[in-house]
Amino acid sequence: MKKVLIIALSFIAITIAPKAFAQKTVGGTVMSPAKNIVQNASGSKDHTTLVNAIKSAGLAPTLSAAGPYTVFAPTNEAFAQLPAGTVDNLMKPASKANLIKLLTYHVVPGKLTSADLLTKVKEGKGKLELNTLSGGTLTVMSQGAKLYLVDEKGGKSFITIADVAQSNGVIQVVNSVLKPN
Repeated sequence: MKKVLIIALSFIAITIAPKAFAQKTVGGTVMSPAKNIVQNASGSKDHTTLVNAIKSAGLAPTLSAAGPYTVFAPTNEAFAQLPAGTVDNLMKPASKANLIKLLTYHVVPGKLTSADLLTKVKEGKGKLELNTLSGGTLTVMSQGAKLYLVDEKGGKSFITIADVAQSNGVIQVVNSVLKPN
């Protein structure tokens, strides 16, 4: 009986393990759950603008720390949707406070997977409000199984790649830049 139980548990562990530890590819690079948010994002060719902004704002040490954090990570294409000159202006030393506010608006304390978000949206009767590191609020809603965020200005962003595991949290890739008030 003991042998059968051990074999059954081994089978369950083998069946579950690949999904639990599945790595995601973002920006052409396999993301490692052993690396932190900044290390993994730095490897993504789709997040070079975000990584440059994080470094310019001086947030790399924070997002490399233990966390955990959930980062709603806009792609280069998302930043390109902003009005011409916006990113260049935000990267100037005189705009550092605005850049920090924008970037920390994309970060929520804790590790929130898409399943966590979807469950909390259902519990919240269709929406969930998240408090960001900037002190702002993001509203999470769902359309079927698809999750999207509504920023304080009413802009919407969809999660395009969910649950990218990090050593200090999770990245949810989004298709537009979220804007605080």
